[in-house]
Amino acid sequence: MGFSRITSSLLALAFAASTSFADEGMWTFDNLPAKQLQQKYNFVASKQWLEHIQLASVRLADGGSGSFVSPDGLLLTNHHVARGQLQKSSTSEHDYIKDGFYAKTRDQEIKSPDLEVAVLISTENVTDRIARQIRDISDQKQQFKARKAAMAEIEQESQTKTGLQSQVVTLYSGGEYWLYRYKRYTDVRIVFAPEQQAAFFGGDPDNFTYPRYDVDFALFRVYENGKPIHTDNYLKWKPKGAGDGELVFVSGNPGTTRRLATVSQIMFDRDIADPLILELIKNNIDVLDQYSARGSEQARQAASDIFGLQNAQKAIKGERDSLLNKETFAKKQKDESDFRSLVMSNVQWKQQFGEAWDAIAGAERKYEPQIKFRFFRNLDSQLAELAETIVEYVAEIKKPAGERLAGYQEARLDSLRLQLFSPAPVYPEFEKVKLAGSLRLDVRELGADDPFLKLVLDGKTPEQAAAALIDGSKLADPALRKRLVEGGEKAVNASDDPMIVLARKLDPIRREMTKWREDNVTSVVQRAGEQLGKARFLAYGKSTYPDATFTLRLSYGQVKGYPMNGTVAPSKTTFYGLYDRAASFNDRGPFVLPSRYDQGRDKLTLSTPLDFVSTNDIVGGNSGSPVVNRDGDIVGLIFDGNIESLAGDYVYDETINRAVAVHVGAITEALTKLYDVGPLVKELQIAGPSSQRGSP
Repeated sequence: MGFSRITSSLLALAFAASTSFADEGMWTFDNLPAKQLQQKYNFVASKQWLEHIQLASVRLADGGSGSFVSPDGLLLTNHHVARGQLQKSSTSEHDYIKDGFYAKTRDQEIKSPDLEVAVLISTENVTDRIARQIRDISDQKQQFKARKAAMAEIEQESQTKTGLQSQVVTLYSGGEYWLYRYKRYTDVRIVFAPEQQAAFFGGDPDNFTYPRYDVDFALFRVYENGKPIHTDNYLKWKPKGAGDGELVFVSGNPGTTRRLATVSQIMFDRDIADPLILELIKNNIDVLDQYSARGSEQARQAASDIFGLQNAQKAIKGERDSLLNKETFAKKQKDESDFRSLVMSNVQWKQQFGEAWDAIAGAERKYEPQIKFRFFRNLDSQLAELAETIVEYVAEIKKPAGERLAGYQEARLDSLRLQLFSPAPVYPEFEKVKLAGSLRLDVRELGADDPFLKLVLDGKTPEQAAAALIDGSKLADPALRKRLVEGGEKAVNASDDPMIVLARKLDPIRREMTKWREDNVTSVVQRAGEQLGKARFLAYGKSTYPDATFTLRLSYGQVKGYPMNGTVAPSKTTFYGLYDRAASFNDRGPFVLPSRYDQGRDKLTLSTPLDFVSTNDIVGGNSGSPVVNRDGDIVGLIFDGNIESLAGDYVYDETINRAVAVHVGAITEALTKLYDVGPLVKELQIAGPSSQRGSP
């Protein structure tokens, strides 16, 4: 055995040893760390257990996760995940976010305007097939095109054959490619949501913190052909929940992580991209706050946008702060240094993969002067986004699927049309304020002579341009949008709607930006990422998990408190704590109790667990994920992470990273004692399939 092979084996063993007992990882269902689970928790996940959890888990296109909790399609997720559909279904007379909602009968359930949910049915490794398509291509731009065409071909072939929505997913930075097939549902109806003040008690000050006191849940029902679906794969409700130290799993769709990113990519995020994003977010929050101050209806219209922006602001700032931490950044540098040294010590690996890091760093340097265009050629307007999509759609669908812009491949068109033809309301004055606010920032950053902005402003001030575009457009009418799309390029080119006219003018600039990014950044990073993915497999085997990709993952951990602020955070909070926190702030601001909870205190068993924390590894996108025990019963509902977990896009630290979940006992307590929802309680307590169990 040569020196480099010995080194490789020793490092692989060291790597495995260092991770074998940490509750780290967002694992694909085909590659769970079975040995670690058995050694630490004496648990073996049977094939039946995994299939049951997978088919009970749901991905919501709004950006979260959920699970079936009854045989009649009842779907549990977070209130804040459901918030977008609650907002779109609300009016000035009925604010379902503020006041909550309950459908006493199924005919009272509200159809969501544009929510799509998807259940992962099957996966297939297609790495070899894609590799064959690009094997003889040396030019990275041509390789990028060939890879893109191969992925589109696989998706379209699968969708035609199976009728399932098909998506090729890039894992391990391109080390593997997998085909994911989904059953999608678009008739999703709102069943129940508590008041916002119960779901988001503590507001933005408490967001990404713990201890917490939120009842952050909502219920939908999934229909097909006008009837509730029937499923045998739903999670049995266990009000007792999970105790301290108990093994629990989280099944959900974490959005994105950058744990396999190179140091140069991390530095680009920290020093270049994140500050620009935070500037953009701050500007938008300021604009919306001013609009909200006009009155209660304006505040209602802007509330969900503000909620999302504040959430993103806190998350991105926390991520950046973690990268500014010398210890965290030193850890990332050491991880890369060890890996790079291992590759460079092997002559063959060095020849194959040794230039990948420098290639990525070079692409990042080249992108730096261009990055502002991505953020500040920005039109913050729902109507502008619809116009852009319509103009691109009618042009792209005429091309072969592999040559289209991202998002317009055949397998994605049904989902795209659902959004394009959504009946959700558009508020003209709100649109004007957002668009003008974004244009003021764009001009400040790029100057009024920027070619993109000159076309948008056309000699007007941001306020004048926004008013002319919004007042003149009829795109708020979904029927008009549908006619334009169905009429194709001929109808779109003939349209005199000012938003469509502008989108046509801006289209060449947008395409030029996309092509530049693909030729100079994306194609380079994709190719180099594949090289590093292959090197990682050779060095370490498949002993780790891929970065998150908003696809189904399973994490494991235990209910456990952690050291905090010189003391210890408990593994759970109770209703006692909710009332104490409200009283401590004199029932003011984000700490005021909803009247139902204020007046119903004596009805509750205050010692009932409310929220709890576990060592499960999660990130954004996991919101709404079920927390299940070793029997596959649902014991909690993920809704947040603690402030220490904001570094989770890049690193995981089991000592302080915690997932925050609503306790199933708290949901049960609230539903049975504070809300008059007898039929719903009965449905939730129907026993789940007794045969679906993990092996102890």
